[in-house]
Formats: sequence, C-alpha cells, structure tokens
Amino acid sequence: MSRTIPSSILSALGNPEIEPFYAIDLDFATVSGGTDVNNNAYTYGPLRLWTGYGNKTIGAYSYIGSGNMLNISGLEEANDLSARGATISLSGISSDVVSYAIKASYQGRLVTIYWGINGVSDVIEVFSGYMDKMTIEDEGTTSNISLSVESRLIALDRAKVRRYTHESHKAVIDTEGYSQTTDTFFKWVTRLQDKQIVWGREVNNPDDAS
Repeated sequence: MSRTIPSSILSALGNPEIEPFYAIDLDFATVSGGTDVNNNAYTYGPLRLWTGYGNKTIGAYSYIGSGNMLNISGLEEANDLSARGATISLSGISSDVVSYAIKASYQGRLVTIYWGINGVSDVIEVFSGYMDKMTIEDEGTTSNISLSVESRLIALDRAKVRRYTHESHKAVIDTEGYSQTTDTFFKWVTRLQDKQIVWGREVNNPDDAS
C-alpha cells in the first residue's frame, strides 16, 4: 500500500545513525476501574505505548514507554488488497496492564501502529485494523499478553447482509448516526406487497385509490 512519507522523516533517514521506534494506539473501551491504593477513582480507556523509555508525545497524545517488553510481529506490505494481520506482544508486565484485557472491551476495537524516528515529531501509520483475539499467560508476579489484530481490509471479505425492511434499515441508521425521523420509507414496504393501485379509471371508494 502506497503512503506519503513526511519530509522530516526522509531528511532524517539520510543521517549516519537513526533511532527508529514503533508506537501503538489501542482503542480500549472506557470503563470504570474502581479506586487505587490512595482511594482515588480511575478509569480504563485507550492504551498508548511505544518501544522506548519514558513518556513520548505523538500528536496530541502521550505514549507510555514499554522498552523491550513490547514486540510487534507480522507487519507485512502487500501489492494487492489482501488483508494481512499482525501480532502485538507484551511480556513481563504488571497486573495493572492486564486489567485492560480483563475489564475493558477490546474485540473489534481500533488499533493503529506507527513508525517513527527519535528526534522527529512526524510518524508514519504502518498499520490500521481491529483487535481480534487476546491471550494472557500468568507467570505469578508478571504476565505475558499476545494480541492478534486484523487489517481494516478484512471487511472486504465479509458480506454485509442488508434487506429491504424497516428493521434492517434502522440498524444502519443507528450504526451510522443518521436521523430516523426523516427516513421512514421502509416502514411501508410490507404494506405495498398486496396493495391494489387503481390507475386510469374512476373508483367509488376514494380509499381504494390510496
């Protein structure tokens, strides 16, 4: 898939040495996490990590440094429109991070992977897709998490079943946020099946022509 590379990254690639990194944005659903040891309320939400140390600002968000604990495998470019997935792994993590997998909804949620160079503010989006299956291995004091992610192109392989019914149309309206009050056409489809329409002659009962 072709993509535009920012000029700042192209310029940095000409340097004798560079420090590349990956950053991931996992759009976990926001849920209440209860209270911490200091009795302060907190919530679980989107998790943003990068393969370095300390916090790093990318765009408008802060990414947590995960160092060697974060591993990304399976990233692959394709010349066609085939959907290529990837795997995101976190090893040796604490129970706080595991709580994201246990308490927050993740399947079908968006995941974005970026590639960048330290010292350059711009990044390149190298993957965009959806979280699929998560596997957790508990080793006592720490845990390992493996998350498989699907490419957005996987949607091309899935049939979208739509019918000429009010219920099917309402599902589309609710999903895409359109107003139902001005789009009620399919409510009348079932009544049209046995409707007799008089054309070109008089009728005694006006209701017969409606």
